[in-house]
Amino acid sequence: MADFAASCNKYYLCSMGSGNFKQGHYTDPEYKMFELENVKFRDILTVDELKLKAQRVTCIVGKSGGGKTTLLKLLNNLISADSGTILYKGKGIETYDPVALRREGMMLPQQPLMFSGSIRDNFGKTLRFAEREAAGDAVYRDLLQQVGLKLPLETDTMNLSGGEKQRVALARVLLLQPETLLLDEPSSALDDETENFIIRMVVDYARERGGTLITVTHATSVAERFADVMITLFDGKIQRVETLKDT
Repeated sequence: MADFAASCNKYYLCSMGSGNFKQGHYTDPEYKMFELENVKFRDILTVDELKLKAQRVTCIVGKSGGGKTTLLKLLNNLISADSGTILYKGKGIETYDPVALRREGMMLPQQPLMFSGSIRDNFGKTLRFAEREAAGDAVYRDLLQQVGLKLPLETDTMNLSGGEKQRVALARVLLLQPETLLLDEPSSALDDETENFIIRMVVDYARERGGTLITVTHATSVAERFADVMITLFDGKIQRVETLKDT
């Protein structure tokens, strides 16, 4: 079991939680899920002030190397800021047990790794690590359908394309139903049509459940189409924060 856990951590599956999705019951529409002040991480990212509201779709855009992924990792406490304050639900993010924190908010990396074995094995191992009971094939097939895949559950994940791996990894995240989704370019390996399908699905999924979605995207057009808030990073600093939709 120790080796299995170590493998999970390597694959970012340390973010997997054992709890079901928590419906957002925030009576204050201005409730802040994350608050950052005077945050600095090496020479990669500097954030003077940033407040991310709950139950919003926030898209982070900017050129490669601008600090987008670093910001997501800070929000998931996968890395620690050199200075400054990061609050999660009003409390210092460092005061949370990292596993408990990642049970509520899951980060999906841009290039997720697969467990060895079939797609069914990947779903099963995901639930095993989260200490939850295995689900039936019908649940797994429904998740594949949600992410637009028509593959047999017996398919070996090592034979999947980059885009297929991204979607299977996203299906694993949805299986665990976290309250907050932190997605690092979940559609980077997809064509334009499939990208729009996936982003719309994830946005609808979060909104229907009262969840919070924070996603990095390389396409400003995608952010403008789907986001409530768009954050533009340039050279490790926030260039602007735009409210695109009032919710």
